[in-house]
Amino acid sequence: MITVAGLSPSLDLTYLVDRLEPGTIHRPGEVVRCAGGKSLNLARAAAALGAQVEIVALLGGATGDYLAERLLAEGVSVIMVATPAETRTCVSIAAADTGRLTELYPRAEPVPAEVWQTFHDQLGTSLGRRPGWLAITGSAPRGLPPEALTQLVRLAADAGVRVAVDTHGPALAAAITARPELVKINRYEAAELLEVAPEGDLVERAEAVRQRTGGAVVITDGEHGAVATDGQGRWRVAASPERGSFPVGSGDSFLGGLLGALDEGTDLPTALRRGTGAGTANALIPGPARFRTDDVERIAKELEVEEL
Repeated sequence: MITVAGLSPSLDLTYLVDRLEPGTIHRPGEVVRCAGGKSLNLARAAAALGAQVEIVALLGGATGDYLAERLLAEGVSVIMVATPAETRTCVSIAAADTGRLTELYPRAEPVPAEVWQTFHDQLGTSLGRRPGWLAITGSAPRGLPPEALTQLVRLAADAGVRVAVDTHGPALAAAITARPELVKINRYEAAELLEVAPEGDLVERAEAVRQRTGGAVVITDGEHGAVATDGQGRWRVAASPERGSFPVGSGDSFLGGLLGALDEGTDLPTALRRGTGAGTANALIPGPARFRTDDVERIAKELEVEEL
């Protein structure tokens, strides 16, 4: 089972236009609406690939109600923690002539102290009845101290639940002090954490992060694939040669596929294939964490994982 901490949900809108011309009116050929934000993307991706997923989510207003309905329709169990601010809306504009995305992502609104306490308590209750994994992904709402994520990692540890973390900046630095079982970050997030330049050997950097956590570490590198270490071995998976025009949500789909596979009991190299297949398939279709499951399976079978 996978439980997800829904810290910064959003309604994600993807507008498909022939071309993007600032200062003019556009008539999108298609608008894709998704329950989004990194946590909701991960939950939807993992559920689409067969995982049992429950999300405890901070949701506010009519947008929050709508997102809860969408998640339920996609097979994700939802525990809604009401917050007074309307849940944010994030916009991506995909221009067909350039293949480029323009993205408008507001930060999540602050969460009152009493709402955060309710969220913390509700998450603890969920973890107490759901073995498996807790996924903590994305940025925290404004005003929430980085140490709040550390509390969530420890909450899961107390319940005997493994933790996967995918965040950045001070929140990542704080969360790994509680030694989560899995850290999934990209090249730039790893460089920021280790206070080094982005260029460098990712295997060495994965090992440096693992020394801090004691758990598995996966570092993704876009079109260059990903590396992983768990203390028992080191692996590199090359990216698929397939390229899509809609990368938003690919990292979340990667983690959804990876975590779902690990939850099934597969080994890390096999989980890397599933994650890379999901991340690649995501980019083929507009809208985050939307993919054809047969594409995920086909791409995963074509990938080679090299033991280092």
